Amino acid sequence: MKIRFLIILSSFLCSLTACDKSIKEDTDYNKYHSATILAEELISQEKFEDALLKYEKLFSEYDFIFLRDYKVASQISLLIGEKEKGLIYIKKAISNGWGLTKLKEQKFLSENLLDSDWKNIENHYKDLRSLFLNRIDSTLKNRINLMIEKDQKLAYEAYIIEDEQEQEKFISENFPKHSEEQLINLIEIMEINDYPGEFLIGNDFWVSTILSHHNSQGADYVRKDTLYDFIKPELIKSLKKGYISPYEIALVEDWKKTVTSEWNESPYGYLNPPNVSNISKINKTRKAIGLRSVELRNKLIDIEVKTGMNFYLPDWVDGKIKIKEK
Repeated sequence: MKIRFLIILSSFLCSLTACDKSIKEDTDYNKYHSATILAEELISQEKFEDALLKYEKLFSEYDFIFLRDYKVASQISLLIGEKEKGLIYIKKAISNGWGLTKLKEQKFLSENLLDSDWKNIENHYKDLRSLFLNRIDSTLKNRINLMIEKDQKLAYEAYIIEDEQEQEKFISENFPKHSEEQLINLIEIMEINDYPGEFLIGNDFWVSTILSHHNSQGADYVRKDTLYDFIKPELIKSLKKGYISPYEIALVEDWKKTVTSEWNESPYGYLNPPNVSNISKINKTRKAIGLRSVELRNKLIDIEVKTGMNFYLPDWVDGKIKIKEK
């Protein structure tokens, strides 16, 4: 198993983010993700004003907005000279979890904001941050944090074993029991709280990492496994409700199919690069969960290079996803 790949105030403030700790049951986030793809298509064509209008419409229609989309909207606003809008979306992003340290590390923002702008942001930061902390379930976050710490500890113990046969032996003797306990724990959590992702705990990679580890224990184990198959339909439901993102679904599913196909297939094109013969199928699979096409991802990277913006694309692949010849 390729384990090495895995080490991987008041009323005004409430208007900046959803103050309720649940997402409306009738909200369809499949449409949300389709709308973000339309905005990204406009970005790829350098129609930045139109793209911002798409984001603004999206923001008006949904109570919970994924952090990445506020980040992108804030940069587009600054790019087209709409600084006041940019500051509004930066503040919305803070109330959705964007930490001040990460904010200040953002090169595009540092190049487009004045000292007075940063002072403005810092003056509001504490109250905005409190909105985020009050929205997420801190008890659940701590519980998931313990799970990911256990997961990473065991993964690291496997990682440092240099002999491949010894590593495989360690994995086969230790991972199944550990991973099955993790998934049983997750099933219990989801029955009560739904999927613990960005909306519930403010983190969108801890649980997907746990699930990815489960789906990467070797072809024989993953083919026989039933726990993930039990969880998968609930993940799809959570996707529609906005508790999980398309990126998380793609990562977990890519591991399962790639491992069971002995590294010959990759349904989302992350772990194995696509080629001209399967790119259409991969894009269809991506579209089904609200994930942009491979070609659109690559165009967005071109725009990042040209403008200096950061679209926070999944970094499991460094830069563009290359489409190989057959």
